[in-house]
Amino acid sequence: MVDADGASRFEDLEGLWEATDKLAPKGEAAVAVGSRAHLVKTDAVVKRSLLRNILMYGLHTILRIVGVGHIRDTQCGFKLFTRRAAQQIFPAQHLTTWIFDVELLLLAKQLGIPVAEVPVEWHEVAGSKLNVVVDSLQMLRDLLVLRGNQVFGRWKVAPIREKTD
Repeated sequence: MVDADGASRFEDLEGLWEATDKLAPKGEAAVAVGSRAHLVKTDAVVKRSLLRNILMYGLHTILRIVGVGHIRDTQCGFKLFTRRAAQQIFPAQHLTTWIFDVELLLLAKQLGIPVAEVPVEWHEVAGSKLNVVVDSLQMLRDLLVLRGNQVFGRWKVAPIREKTD
């Protein structure tokens, strides 16, 4: 999947493809996520507003609590799922808001599906539909909903068993 704003280069898909092939050489379940983490000290990130950087660090802290702190960039809209991973993860998805990526990665972790983080090129695109304050509050609410349903076992997920003859 890829964000529609064109912030990531489509050429970087090859790196994601190679990562899933390495994790799942026989077509097993695997996920590769594009990552902008390598850009943290570059102009791409340094030019962000103070508020946006504070919110980013707050999000990372909450992500560690939710259980996906092992992924440095959950929000990059450039991800590749093998067919088997998609068949297991997407039917169990509940969230459809900004934070749905986190749920997908948490589901992969719960299912034991390996995830690779692959550096990708990225540039800020003007005209973002993200309202930093309002959408950050919605993300916080959704992360609390996700964590609560996970802790209380309301949203359970089980791996798809292979059919045997």
